[in-house]
Order: sequence, then structure tokens, then C-alpha cells
Amino acid sequence: MKPAITDYPEYYQNYVSLVPKGDIIQIIESQLEETKSLLAGITKEQADFRYAEGKWSVLEVVGHVMDTERIMNYRILRMARGDQTPLSGYDDEMYVEASLFSSRTIADLLAEWTIVRAATVALLKGLPKDAWERTGFANNGEFTVNSIAYIIAGHERHHAGLLKSRYLLEA
Repeated sequence: MKPAITDYPEYYQNYVSLVPKGDIIQIIESQLEETKSLLAGITKEQADFRYAEGKWSVLEVVGHVMDTERIMNYRILRMARGDQTPLSGYDDEMYVEASLFSSRTIADLLAEWTIVRAATVALLKGLPKDAWERTGFANNGEFTVNSIAYIIAGHERHHAGLLKSRYLLEA
């Protein structure tokens, strides 16, 4: 069930709004295949493309989405287990800058993301029903476990939309 706007900080509303109705685990399971289809067969030139100075390349966008999913999984794990320790935010620009995403191939990144996504799905499938409504604090905001699952899905949808509209215009 889609989270209420009070289940997460307002900043994430755009991401949550991008998630269609349905079972969130099934949505998360299926959407990576859509993104992989979008990126399958792109050239090295396309993978390195930046639509403007200072913007990430396609490779860096994929890496960023993967990093964010890992961080969100950690938040889900901590909150689902009842850990109320406030979790810090992270600087996504610093993470991308410190990565080697731009030196890798799109196939390599997509293979890794497949593993990350499998871990996400396994984590979500293994949660007790009551864990989905547990709350915790991250990046100075309160979240439910359920809302973070929706943020994972919406964050990917957001970046898939940017890939279509700003990077892969012919796709």
C-alpha cells in the first residue's frame, strides 16, 4: 500500500508519486528489467554522455541509483529490526566522484545492479508484516520501512525518466 505523505519527508514525494499502484515487491522486481532494456546495447559513447557540463554520465547515473538502493536497503534493515539510532544522510555527488563508475562498462554495472536488486527483493520478502510500518530516522527525517521501499522504486523511475529525456533521446 502506498505510504501516506506523513510516512516520509516531503522531499521524497516526487519519487513516491512515480510508483504505480500494485504490490511494491513485484514492482521493484520488474522495473529493473525495464531499465536494463532501456540501456541494453548502448555504445560506450552513449554510456559516457553527459547532457550538460557538470552532469553525470549514463554510467554515473546507473552507479548513483545502485549506491542509493544499497543505502536505502541498509536503512530498511535497521528500521525493520527496530533500531532507532538516527542514520546520517549521504552526499551523492561525493559518492559518484569517489567511484570508478565511469571506468566500467554498462554491462558490468547492470550485472552488479541485478545482484543489488536481488538483495533488495530478498530483504523485502523476508520482512515480517509488522516491520513494514516500523519507523526510524535518517537524514533528519522520519520514515516507515514501507515508504523507503517506495522511494527505492520511485528513485529508479525518476532516473529512468531522465535517462530517456536527457541522455537517450532516440530511445
